[in-house]
Amino acid sequence: MDVKVLDGGLATELERAGISINDDPLWSARVLLTNPAAVKNVHTSFLESGADIIETGTYQASIDGLSQHAGMSADKSIELMTAAVKLAQDAVDEYWQSNSKQGIEKPQVSGSVGPYGACQHDASEYHGKYVDSMSFQDLQNWHRPRIQALVNAGVDLLAIETIPAEKEAKAIVELLANEFSSVKAFLTFSCKDEQHTCYGDMFSAAVSSISHCEQLIAIGVNCCAPRYITPLLKQAREHSNYKGPYVSCPNSGEQWIDSGWSGQGEKMNFQSLIPEWIQLGARYIGGCCRTSPDDVYTIAEQVKTYRTQCATKR
Repeated sequence: MDVKVLDGGLATELERAGISINDDPLWSARVLLTNPAAVKNVHTSFLESGADIIETGTYQASIDGLSQHAGMSADKSIELMTAAVKLAQDAVDEYWQSNSKQGIEKPQVSGSVGPYGACQHDASEYHGKYVDSMSFQDLQNWHRPRIQALVNAGVDLLAIETIPAEKEAKAIVELLANEFSSVKAFLTFSCKDEQHTCYGDMFSAAVSSISHCEQLIAIGVNCCAPRYITPLLKQAREHSNYKGPYVSCPNSGEQWIDSGWSGQGEKMNFQSLIPEWIQLGARYIGGCCRTSPDDVYTIAEQVKTYRTQCATKR
């Protein structure tokens, strides 16, 4: 199976462009309202760096959040999510006009579906303890409108990402199976160390708990330190019942403390790490928070090398 290059940190690039969103409860979703052109520009920068799949700017967009922090009705919130999809689709179409003859496949748009905690503006996505007081139905009722909006807007797949707890992942997978049975997706957990999700589940157990879902084209990990990826993938390969491809999307290695990123990061040494991840079954590789188009370019170059090696062996 070929390796696909995912994009990097949308919010990071918006901040790099001088847009202040760090303390905004809507985070990058605010920019969909105030400066959609800037969001599209970031999409384009990742495409030009070699991304095969770009994500919509809907990670922190929710009906509740947009109502509370932007005064929007449910219908207007859905319209904004739809517009976010069109921004990404337009960026792909414009990129494709100039690159369709380059011997590559047309890039795809994935609809970003962040966890419940990411839209609470309380950093609860970094521990996931909210699942203790929420039922499957609670979680599904909350996730349903955004998923429906993204699907109706025509995304190629869903990127269900930064899920901190096995329970939330299982609830979303059940929702997909029951109500969105034709939709493909990948799902990634956020992890706090080399073994556990941010909530504390064993990563391999969390992977096994959703491995039955045929709609998932890949399962993996995102928004954790690069040094955790290899041991996490090894654990899943050795101790889960999942035999499909994996997703690897680490952040820069910095940590979110209080209301900001701390540390200098690990300067993700993709030159050495990507071959390891591919060997362990990663077939969707990108970056998360604090990663840039330059990082995506480095990933893309490594993937080109892998593709060349595979072609030579045939």
